[in-house]
Amino acid sequence: MRIIDWLTLLIALMLIAPAPGYAQAPVSEPSNVIVLFRDGVPPAERERVMRQSGGLTTRHFRNVPASAGRADAHARALLERHPAVLSVVPDREVETLGKPTGAASATAAQVVPAGVTRVGAQPGALGYTGSGVGVAIVDTGIDFKHGDLAVAATCFTAYAACQDDEGHGTHVSGIVAAANNEIDVVGVAPGATLYAVKVLDRRGRGLDSTIMAGLDWIADNATLVSPAIRVVNMSLGRPGTLDDNPALRASVQALTQAGITVVVAAGNDSTLEVSGQVPATYPEVIAVASTTATAGTSACAWHASPIIGDTASYFTTDGAFDLLTGIGVGVSAPGEDREDIVKSCFLKSVGILSTRLGGGTVRMSGTSMAAPHVTGVVALMAQQSPALTPNDARRRLRLGADAPDTAPFDSPGTGYSFDGEREGVVSAPGALSTP
Repeated sequence: MRIIDWLTLLIALMLIAPAPGYAQAPVSEPSNVIVLFRDGVPPAERERVMRQSGGLTTRHFRNVPASAGRADAHARALLERHPAVLSVVPDREVETLGKPTGAASATAAQVVPAGVTRVGAQPGALGYTGSGVGVAIVDTGIDFKHGDLAVAATCFTAYAACQDDEGHGTHVSGIVAAANNEIDVVGVAPGATLYAVKVLDRRGRGLDSTIMAGLDWIADNATLVSPAIRVVNMSLGRPGTLDDNPALRASVQALTQAGITVVVAAGNDSTLEVSGQVPATYPEVIAVASTTATAGTSACAWHASPIIGDTASYFTTDGAFDLLTGIGVGVSAPGEDREDIVKSCFLKSVGILSTRLGGGTVRMSGTSMAAPHVTGVVALMAQQSPALTPNDARRRLRLGADAPDTAPFDSPGTGYSFDGEREGVVSAPGALSTP
């Protein structure tokens, strides 16, 4: 009996033990993905493909045949082999490209910020204010209660509400279109109407998919709202390449093909060029690098000369514009008031003054602040030329730029390197006078 018991136990162990050649694959945790399908695959079919592959869908897009969701390694492998699928890529994190550089101030008498002055958009100087032009701010939302901002009630959010809960989007909005009244600041295009497209959270972060959702909403609603959306500002980004998310680029293309100009921040990494930043690398957008609006001061014994206006910001990403590919910085614009050299010989950025979440003003620096100066100028051009196309806007911005072949001047920052082109600083009078 004892021998039979041992044989029974041995057989049982052999039955439950996995064969050497059939070891179970390690289980991977699901991750966020974006799946680009072939043209014509409807949302219901995309849902079925995702579910049958073991994935979970979180969002379908309307203007691009793509869906966002979650999938583990096994589900992703099945999706990649499916005949209806073109690509499966990670749903990467995106963030704002501007940081506070000073204390906040309560509501006070209106001032004209240095950046607005530098681009030649002082109140009453141009004959255009952006009136009748809608500008979508794809960001952290906008403060609907700020007394210096005219924000449309129609909006989009990837979260609970369109209201800004971080502050970045409100600051960007003021640079574009703070009202010409008696308080706080005035924007480049004070007559433009702002549309809040909230794609970033209270930390200033989002995903490629939340950006795509916002762009999807703009594509659907640009001509349904009044005034129509003619310009989009995206002061956000991440490291990346031209082809690392074909669906995100297709979302941008859907806007430009509809005649909407998309302006984006170049990035805040001086060791990179725009070819290494998304969405700045897309040839469909106007990528904007950062410069100083005015001269700074110096308390450094080893560098007595101050940093002059129109100097490339020490933090800016750049990259010469390639006429063949359309990739590169389209134009530079003020992303900070000035750079001071402190006694310890470090550079200190003094940011652009603009509207603050909760009222009043605050200073922020970054290519996030450079882009909306250009967005405001495009809004002025759109009022002047109702048939303005994205290609027209880029051409006129570049041809009308101030000090081409001279500015931006080289930054003394240790991480800066000249990219081979001095594209000039955006000029509202120059762009408006260029046919």
